[in-house]
Amino acid sequence: MESGSTAVRKTALSGAVAALYVAVMYATQPFAFGGYQIRIATSLYGLGYHFPFLIVPLGLSNMLSNVVLGGFGLPDAVGGALAGLATAGCVRLVGRSRLPIWASAIPITLIPGLMVPIWLSPILGMPYALLAFQVCVGQLAPGLVGALLIGRVDKLGYTRLEGLRAPTGRRKGRVEGNGGKGGASDGQG
Repeated sequence: MESGSTAVRKTALSGAVAALYVAVMYATQPFAFGGYQIRIATSLYGLGYHFPFLIVPLGLSNMLSNVVLGGFGLPDAVGGALAGLATAGCVRLVGRSRLPIWASAIPITLIPGLMVPIWLSPILGMPYALLAFQVCVGQLAPGLVGALLIGRVDKLGYTRLEGLRAPTGRRKGRVEGNGGKGGASDGQG
């Protein structure tokens, strides 16, 4: 069972990540909703690699951004939520499977790229294959940035918030014997 402090921290981080997702979508909407849909915000799905509690907030963030910014109605909102949940969930599976971090770029690129055209193709009157190609091309940069984000979080020692630490098996350069209380080598000093 989680302590109250850990639950509050997870809730606060979930809200902050959700707000960041929507803010990035707002700031990048000129090219996030275009023909190639370069959605840099989907890079944040990489956070699911270490923090599974962020999977649902990331899916809901996608839904909210599609409702507020997308303009394609209920199918886009619900589909976006499902695509977000599936993508962040698969990124988590990459992490749990101990696959290389770069492998997280695959679901970040392909899941939105292949799912979004399922509902947008009939709405836009475009062939599925063409739209899937365009969305996958647009997701290449977010996939790469998502993998880089995971690597950076690894290098920094994941987080400064106690109770939100990912398993320590992947951390390098940690000072043993300090109980994780800080120090230059674990990114907290």
